[in-house]
Amino acid sequence: MKTICVYCGSRGGKPPAYRQAAERLGAQLVQRGIGLVYGGGRSGLMGQIADCVIAGGGQVIGIIPQSLTHKEVAHAGLSELKVVGGMHERKALMEKLSDGFVAMPGGLGTLEELLEALTWAQLGFHQKPCAVLNVNGYYDRLAALLAHATSEGFVKPQHRDLLISDSDPARLLQRMQQFTPAPAR
Repeated sequence: MKTICVYCGSRGGKPPAYRQAAERLGAQLVQRGIGLVYGGGRSGLMGQIADCVIAGGGQVIGIIPQSLTHKEVAHAGLSELKVVGGMHERKALMEKLSDGFVAMPGGLGTLEELLEALTWAQLGFHQKPCAVLNVNGYYDRLAALLAHATSEGFVKPQHRDLLISDSDPARLLQRMQQFTPAPAR
């Protein structure tokens, strides 16, 4: 894996553990020579992980819609900042430039991006690992929801298992590097 797309909040969340996890994930990306692809903002967890990768000498590509350059305050210190027309273009370019996807804690946008990447994997549109950095059990309820959807017959077990989850950034990246895609649909 040469690049990982990280979905995360443009806000930092309340517990300091979220910001600390962004720093640990950023440090692991740098240590492994993996570039960061992310939403291009300088605030919240987005800014935290970008700053960490930049400080370590790693490559950071931000992708931000024109309409959000002011709202999310585009990060000025990136290796590359791509300004696109809208959210659909942003997500398509993130997918194209990334070898895998990690969601850190975040809000509605983070959840939407993660579930879209996971759905694309289910449908066979890509064969890249999708993961969550499960800081403080943030994604435990999502895992429970996916287990419930599977038991109710809406999600096949092999598709539920497409989502890799770990609370440790080093283990998470290791598991992503060992990922073997399941058959589509």
